[in-house]
Amino acid sequence: MFIKITRLQLYTAILLLSAGIFSGCNIVKKESKTPALLLTTDATHSQLMAEVSRFARVESMRAQMDLKFEDNSFAQFGSKEVWRAADGEVVVQRPSNILLTVKVPVIKTDVAQMSSDGEKFRVAILRDEAGGKYKKFVIGTNDADYSRLQTELTRTNGDNGPVKQNVNAFANLRPQHFTDAMLVRPTDQNHLYTTSTIYQIEEDETADKKSPLRKVNRGYYLLDEFTKTAGGELLIARRFWFDRVGGIRLARQQIFDAKGEIESDIVYGAEGNLTDTGEYNRLPLQISVTRPQEKYSMKLTYQMPGEVKIGRKYPETAFVLQNSWGLEEVDLDKKLQEAMAQKPTPPGGAVSNQNSASRFQ
Repeated sequence: MFIKITRLQLYTAILLLSAGIFSGCNIVKKESKTPALLLTTDATHSQLMAEVSRFARVESMRAQMDLKFEDNSFAQFGSKEVWRAADGEVVVQRPSNILLTVKVPVIKTDVAQMSSDGEKFRVAILRDEAGGKYKKFVIGTNDADYSRLQTELTRTNGDNGPVKQNVNAFANLRPQHFTDAMLVRPTDQNHLYTTSTIYQIEEDETADKKSPLRKVNRGYYLLDEFTKTAGGELLIARRFWFDRVGGIRLARQQIFDAKGEIESDIVYGAEGNLTDTGEYNRLPLQISVTRPQEKYSMKLTYQMPGEVKIGRKYPETAFVLQNSWGLEEVDLDKKLQEAMAQKPTPPGGAVSNQNSASRFQ
């Protein structure tokens, strides 16, 4: 049996076959620059809430940590200042108590000690390389705004542009900035929580730098917490980011102030086991805290995760640092009252900073 094919049909068949072959070749040879979309895991709203509660079950903690401080005061000018790592011992306890001791590595000499009982903070600067002028004992109130006491960070010098005068980011470091990072506050039934999703293009640091898979499109769940004002207005208080790749992991927590500005941006590193009991697994082994308004970041890494102590009860007096060194005392509340009573600073002038500052050196 023969099938009669016209010349037009034959030409059409050849053209279609050629197009298919060549388009197939192009697909194989063409390298896509689109970031790889990573497979995501699904979770319900209640599962995300439960994950926050799992973090919040840590009531107290004592740990040896590596600390790395970064000054971002001049990030707007394309520069930053990073100090070498220091050793630290951190003791935190709910609701908002913390004692932080900073030591010089190897020789273990104390650089500073800081404490907060939830209302007042105390900072003892014990070592500096500026002739001792920063060795002070500073007392202040957690919720107070001491920006009036900060010196100018930049000045204009002809064509040279901004020039550093004083680096005050370390002076802005407060122990209470780390309590919510290490002890995640539990959810509150009086607050409103919403869930949404977001995808973000990131670099996969585990992939080769030249690999086309270096950039990936990673999916997150966002769990937003809202509080209600007396007038009925909703204000965002916290935002939790849950990594959806390979499971559900709390990767980030953002804390907002009353104006809706980010107060703390907290990034949680890879998970592991804390303590040697096996009870506190899948907790972050590294925590990075960025304070945009104070212009600094601090990275805290557990030195020996298995030796972390969780669940012990510490006396309240442990979180009220005493000036046992006889350091010059600086009461920031008193200084602030004096500054507010003075005449406004003239243009181009600067208010003297009586706060303590010291580098991790």
